[in-house]
This record gives sequence, structure tokens and C-alpha cells, in this order.
Amino acid sequence: MSTLGSRIKELRLERKMTGDELGRVLGISKSTISLYEHDKSTPDDAIKKKICSYFDVSFDWLMGITTSRTTIYPKRTGRGVPIPVLGRVVAGIPLEAVEEILDYEEITPELAATGDFFALKIRGHSMEPRMLDGDVVIVRRQDDVDSGDVAIVLVNGNEATVKRIKKQEDGITLIATNTCVYEPHFYSNKEIQSLPVQILGKVVELRGKL
Repeated sequence: MSTLGSRIKELRLERKMTGDELGRVLGISKSTISLYEHDKSTPDDAIKKKICSYFDVSFDWLMGITTSRTTIYPKRTGRGVPIPVLGRVVAGIPLEAVEEILDYEEITPELAATGDFFALKIRGHSMEPRMLDGDVVIVRRQDDVDSGDVAIVLVNGNEATVKRIKKQEDGITLIATNTCVYEPHFYSNKEIQSLPVQILGKVVELRGKL
């Protein structure tokens, strides 16, 4: 008898994906994927919807209500891949463990194929007028960026901030657009290691909400 777990495994194998690869798409660990597939744990509704969207199947099919599902191959052009919108990112909590998920945004399958992504809601006014309080940025997870890129940065274990990065031989400078709120702040290479200053990802898209 087909179960929710077996259907998730069926979808994964049809795409020739590993548990780790599917976990990255859904923003969870590969061990959680294994628990789902062995029916030892049940995904919440948000994860179920992400599975349906990514694999292009109906919710009713995934839940075993119907035997009819949409065609997986070929994937329909322009179908979005959902990623979580986080209210905040803090030190010591892996992104996949963040519980403050405010909403979901969709990115194209082509963009999703280039890495792991999450979205972050802008708080404060340091990046105005380009980025307003309440806007959402799409972020590719990476621990380094090029000079001039806008990045999500953790400093000294505080909540993550959105700033433009200027790299120098002896350190980096975090630059806000609105210097009346946040003056450019330089961190030496020693401070980058000791505080620490951590880059979590690169901002690849801004989605204004006003």
C-alpha cells in the first residue's frame, strides 16, 4: 500500500535526486527526508506544499486522496520553486532550523538550480531608499561574496544585517545606503575572525512590498 513516505521517495527517485539534494531544495536535513520516506515523521503542510510545487504534483495525490497527478516530465516552464521568507537570522541557529517563517516567495527553477536560497524580510531603514522596511530580498547561501555585492552578514553574534560589502587587504567595510542611520563600519581581518563577522549569503533580488 502506497504511503505518504513512499510517494515522496518515488518523486525523489524519479528526479534522480539524493536525500541531501532534496533536503537542500526543501530547506531541511537529509535525515529528515529519510524519516519522511520511512513514515517515521510527517512533513507539515508548508513542506508538503513545497514538495507539490517542486515536483509539480497535486496535493491530493501526495496525500493519497487521488491516483491522478500532474506530469512531472517535462517540468512546466516558469513554475516557481518556493523558498521561506525569514523574519530574522541570528547566530547559533542553522537557517533550516529557523522557526520564524513569515511567508514563502517563489523563484524560477533556473535560479533554484544555481544554489540554495532563502528570503529575508528587511527590518530598519539603513538601506533606504533602495530597500525599504518590509521589503523582501532573495538570498543565495554562500560564505563569501565579491567586493560591491550586497550581502547578509552576522556581526558579533547579533541578528543578521543587510549591507554592501567593500573588501580591502586589511579587512572589510559594511556600507549602508542610508548613512544617516548607519555609517560605514570597517572590520579588520583580526576582528573578522574574533567577533566573528560572517557572510551568510548574497542578495540576488529585491522584491518591494509597498
